[in-house]
Amino acid sequence: MIIVTGGAGFIGSNIVKALNERGYDDILIVDNLGKTEKYKNLIGLKFFDYIHRDEFLEMIETDDIDSDNISVIFHEGACSDTMEYDVNYMIKTNYAYSKTLLNFCAYNGIDFIYASSASTYGGGENGFTENETCESALNPYAFSKLLFDRYVRKNLRDFEGKVIGLRYFNVFGPQEFHKGRMASIAYQMYKQIKTTGKIKLFKGTDGYADGEQRRDFIYVKDVAKVNLWCWENDIDNGVYNCGTGNASTFNAVAHAVISALGKGEIEYIDFPKELEGKYQSFTQADTRKLLKAGYDGGFTNINEAVQEYCNFLNEGGYY
Repeated sequence: MIIVTGGAGFIGSNIVKALNERGYDDILIVDNLGKTEKYKNLIGLKFFDYIHRDEFLEMIETDDIDSDNISVIFHEGACSDTMEYDVNYMIKTNYAYSKTLLNFCAYNGIDFIYASSASTYGGGENGFTENETCESALNPYAFSKLLFDRYVRKNLRDFEGKVIGLRYFNVFGPQEFHKGRMASIAYQMYKQIKTTGKIKLFKGTDGYADGEQRRDFIYVKDVAKVNLWCWENDIDNGVYNCGTGNASTFNAVAHAVISALGKGEIEYIDFPKELEGKYQSFTQADTRKLLKAGYDGGFTNINEAVQEYCNFLNEGGYY
């Protein structure tokens, strides 16, 4: 059995899709569907059961689950709202929950592949390499992710099974309708053109010209591919960057969306004061560790990925 926490979410559902494409359907989805439309992400997927995240945690804590039947947990479930400032909630949801699952996997010899974040590099002043000298946190979300990475790093010698953390950079692609303000910039651009005909980008900040802030944008299908590769291959335990290694400007992504839709223009707006000191104007993954481990699956070109994504959205936006 394969377990995917956050399996109804953006990245989790794409991991399930990638597993389905490889013939796996013995998948347990763990999530909190709540009052959102995340359930639509599951309609086109194959899995044998769904369970609420709280019920799953209780089963783990009371040892009411057949651990011998579990081969891997892809832990994608988390509060990913970078504007959530309840630190206690973040620690409980993203850190404490993750520790419980990790220790369960370590004790039972179950592979554990989990979602970290490039937000653990803070403003990126010290680079984007997987070591402590580069790490920081600009918000509670980033802090919760960094705290767990450090817990993993400190206890790696105690783990017999596979434990891999993937620091996702700026992920975009299918199945993110439900994310609202946390949806990727590519989706927001698509939606803006569809509703107003204009893409709104921030004016220059942190020394960058209008719309020239740069991010390492990675297609969600590539993220799913990296997850499965880490599970299926013999690599050292630890934290790895999951980005393309190339940064693109917001202007470039905007022009890619405009080209894909055949219409639209760009409007530059003032940088929000509430984001000052809490915003990454530049990200670019150092991919050397992942490539040295043997990953050779490549990454989709930004223009090709945006075109495919826009076509997918035009066709309905769900698997």
